[in-house]
Amino acid sequence: MFEYHGWVTVQSSTGDENDSESEAARTAAAAVLQALQSAPGLAEIRTVNGVNQIHIAGCSNHKGSQGDQVIEVFADIGRVAPGSYGILYVRDDEDSSGRENEFQVTVMRRGAVSSWRDELLSPCIPVIEDDE
Repeated sequence: MFEYHGWVTVQSSTGDENDSESEAARTAAAAVLQALQSAPGLAEIRTVNGVNQIHIAGCSNHKGSQGDQVIEVFADIGRVAPGSYGILYVRDDEDSSGRENEFQVTVMRRGAVSSWRDELLSPCIPVIEDDE
C-alpha cells in the first residue's frame, strides 16, 4: 500500500507579498499540481482568507510511478513558489530501504525540501496498527 497526505501554504517569498506576487505563486503552483489531477485521490488548491493552500492525499495498492510523481510535485511546488512551507507524509509498505513500517516525512521550508523520520505515527506496527 502507498498512502500519502500533504499540505502546502503557497507563497512566492518569505516576506510580505502583494496581490500580484501571491497570484503569480498560486498560478505557478496550480500548474505544477495539474500533474496530479488524473491520479486517484485529492489534489486541490484553494485560497482561504487570502492564503493559497494546497492539499494532496491518496492511497493506492503500490507506489508505482504515481507515488514518485506525488513526491516530485511536492518538491516542484517549492521550486516555483520559494516562500512556501508544508509537510508531506508518505507510507509505503513495500519500501525497499527498510522503512516499510513507518511514515516518511518530507518537510518544505522556504521552498526547500528535506526528509525526516516520523516519530509520531511510526513504527506503524504497533503504534497505529496491530500485527495480525
